[in-house]
Amino acid sequence: MAELVYRPIVGAACVLFKALDLKIDIQGAQNIPKTGGAVLVSNHIGYLDFIFAGLAALPQKRLVRFMAKESVFRHRIGGPLMRGMKHIPVDRAKGEDAYSHALDALRAGEIVGVFPEATISQSFALKSFKSGAARLAQEAGVPLIPVALWGTQRLWTKGRPRNLKRSHIPVTIRVGEPVEAPTDQYAGAITRRLRDRVQELLESAQRAYPVRPKDAADTWWVPAHLGGTAPTPAEVQVREAR
Repeated sequence: MAELVYRPIVGAACVLFKALDLKIDIQGAQNIPKTGGAVLVSNHIGYLDFIFAGLAALPQKRLVRFMAKESVFRHRIGGPLMRGMKHIPVDRAKGEDAYSHALDALRAGEIVGVFPEATISQSFALKSFKSGAARLAQEAGVPLIPVALWGTQRLWTKGRPRNLKRSHIPVTIRVGEPVEAPTDQYAGAITRRLRDRVQELLESAQRAYPVRPKDAADTWWVPAHLGGTAPTPAEVQVREAR
């Protein structure tokens, strides 16, 4: 079936990124399978992560169907676009519907994108992973593809204003080798192995990132454990509990 919405949206996004002069560095795209189903698993640090994680699949001419919270699909502009791109709405009160939808897509040979941290990490450090991605891969008999993003938080993230002006921000994307999800292993064990791989890719992306904060006021996007002023995971947990 022709992609009447997805491909034009991708084209428009690429034009916008070129206008913003974003320095997008993708390595490991060859690890995205050219055919067949797969679960693409990425860290989550900004509102535009689904776009950048999706870019990682373009060199292999693949499109990714992301699982996203149902409220996004109710937006008067974003909703029709999300549905037209065949992304998968997740209603947390009826999670089994989204799971079934994603499973059908995987069995039909699609790539399904999942953010297993569930919400944006405001510390920009990797949070714990939910096991849904591993369970999907096990049941569909497909691999997990680990992805790490870095720099997307500088464009638009939770608690910060959007920065969609010509600011030459680098975005680093790393794609790892497939992680198998055999059915004779616990989903929790597979999830821990997957998280370790995403952590390795994230650290690689951070080391490769070509710029550092300009001054003390610009350290907000760097995790505390790397010397930045982003809140620590513990601080975020206290803030969210209030």
